[in-house]
Amino acid sequence: MRVVIAGGGTGGHTSAGLAVAAALQQHGGADIFWIGSRTGIEARRVPEAGLPFRVISVGKLRRYWDWQNVPDLAVRAPAGLVQAWRLLRRLRPAVLFATGGFVALPPALAARALAIPIVVHEQTSVPGLANRIVARFARHIALSFPSSGDGFPAERTSITGNPLRPEVSGGSREAAYRRFGLDPAAPIVYVTGGAQGSHAINRMVGEILPALLGICQVIHQTGDNAETGDRAWLAGRAQALAEPLRRRYAHLAYVGAELRDVYAAAELVVGRSGAGTVNECLHLGKAAIYIPLPGTSGDEQTANAHLVETAGGGVVIPQASLTPAGLLDAVTRLLADPGVLRTMGGRARSLAVPDAAERIARLIFEAAAG
Repeated sequence: MRVVIAGGGTGGHTSAGLAVAAALQQHGGADIFWIGSRTGIEARRVPEAGLPFRVISVGKLRRYWDWQNVPDLAVRAPAGLVQAWRLLRRLRPAVLFATGGFVALPPALAARALAIPIVVHEQTSVPGLANRIVARFARHIALSFPSSGDGFPAERTSITGNPLRPEVSGGSREAAYRRFGLDPAAPIVYVTGGAQGSHAINRMVGEILPALLGICQVIHQTGDNAETGDRAWLAGRAQALAEPLRRRYAHLAYVGAELRDVYAAAELVVGRSGAGTVNECLHLGKAAIYIPLPGTSGDEQTANAHLVETAGGGVVIPQASLTPAGLLDAVTRLLADPGVLRTMGGRARSLAVPDAAERIARLIFEAAAG
């Protein structure tokens, strides 16, 4: 059976697709192709996973005025639709699996025109615009959370959870200590702004770095945004630290295969609350301080974070009220009680669905069977 996966742009959309691809190959020997964008995170991670990757032109769906709307809607989106239609006609898949994001829409529209069954998955607690469009004609709609189902036809929805890509689990604390030269006796905090890094979080952490390293060790995924210059600025802050503190701080632009070990070693995560980060913390049972990215579609990051906070698995600090002193106080209070961290981690894990990838794979097989 051939399956085409369409989606990307963010780590959440890409990670879910990779997890489902692994389940399809493991349980059904599916022949998988991926359609994505040239600049999204999928362009790196899908080939790394050994899957055939095809690129289409992408026009972003913005619900506000931006001059980029003109070329996106007038040129890139129609071009992407034609490219996706040609690809699907040549590949002739039994099913199209749409993981969400604006890159998934042209392949989904092309699949509808070619009468190819569609399964769509929503990773967040607030459905995105692309998925709301695709869900109108999808055979199955897979939801990560019950609250995501508002507005979708109940007879076509299934609560599957959000799958965890296999390479993130099963890490080794000892491997993280060795790789980053850290002390097993001191707690580790993992700071991440998502795949691209977060300017706000990077600057807050940099401002409190000496005090923060006095209570814990930090592995910091900074991103490498040339416009903000955060990576170089943080490197300078680290270089100015006294030697004992400098050894307690590891910073890198992107965390790759070692992410499983980072999660295994971290007592606490500080980061954004996109679908990817939240899902990893839930499956791996990690307590987290979430700082939602403001201005996202439907304010989905705030909704994601509050869902976890309500269950007792995390703490939410809105970016508008974030201060260096407030962030330091929140980290200090949580690290002061390991029992609280363990309880938070357990409550976070209670929101995860361990067999989410297999549940979605079953929907895909059902769609292929008609």
